[in-house]
Amino acid sequence: MIGYLARRLPTAIIVLAVASLLIFSIVRLIPGGPEAALAGPDASPEALAAIRHDLGLDRSFFAQYATWIGGLLTLDFGQSYQVGGSIADLIAYGLTNTLILTGAALVVALVLAFGLSLAATLWDNRFLNVALTSVNAAAIALPTFVVGTVLILVFGVRLRWLPAGGTPPDGFTDSLQVSVQYLLLPALTLGLPAGAMLARFLTEAIRTELRQPYVLTARALGVSHSGIILKHVLRNALPPTLTALGLTVGALLGGAVLVESIFGWPGLGLLTEEGIFSRDYPLVQVLVLLSVAVFVIIQLLADIAHAWLDPRIRLAGE
Repeated sequence: MIGYLARRLPTAIIVLAVASLLIFSIVRLIPGGPEAALAGPDASPEALAAIRHDLGLDRSFFAQYATWIGGLLTLDFGQSYQVGGSIADLIAYGLTNTLILTGAALVVALVLAFGLSLAATLWDNRFLNVALTSVNAAAIALPTFVVGTVLILVFGVRLRWLPAGGTPPDGFTDSLQVSVQYLLLPALTLGLPAGAMLARFLTEAIRTELRQPYVLTARALGVSHSGIILKHVLRNALPPTLTALGLTVGALLGGAVLVESIFGWPGLGLLTEEGIFSRDYPLVQVLVLLSVAVFVIIQLLADIAHAWLDPRIRLAGE
């Protein structure tokens, strides 16, 4: 396993290095600049030039990039131009809320994926399969903003069963019941399409395994259909699904930006949106690179879990 990890780490490092350079470049292609946002529309060219000098934006591209990377390596993320305060503090607060939302959405996705997949394979009924396929297709096809808006209108405005947005006023640790109420609608909005996509991967993997010779042998020995799936097939179907799970978690983090905007959730999504509109270069750069880093780490962990479950993967390059 250590050898497999040693082969995978250089690729992850290269991806992060290339991503940092691209992010640093693309952010500077945004029309306007932080000096215009800070000085206002009526600022003179001299005032704009002075602000650029104070921010270090009049230095060469590679000098700015080297300074930024040096700060990241020493965990000095710098100060926010517009939002205000230490970027590390802003990220710590937003990341906590985003991880809570993403974790709840992941639970929803996993419950939906295993529920749909096991229902479709344990009970091979035509009408049930049609119903499950329809639910799965609807969950994937409906845009996130439509699902979120409908849930708010029905459960938050019409029925008034759940809060329409925001986070618990006294924090998530004060009351579990209140926290669940605030989490339920955004977690469902974010987790439904991810769960439906995972269900497709897992269902197909289970059906592929059901065609393997060992299943025929188990049936000949009198093992029940449910016993074959739960005790043998499900374990063998998990490795390819874990790879899809890694991609799904990355998609959840990306989708959290829109969901946080819909529900007024103070996480990294809202923070990124605010940084982009205010042209807050340091904040946006760190946030986008953090998203890439989390995605790379999650994918690396998924590959490691895949290799642990399937020895052929980790022994392939040895």
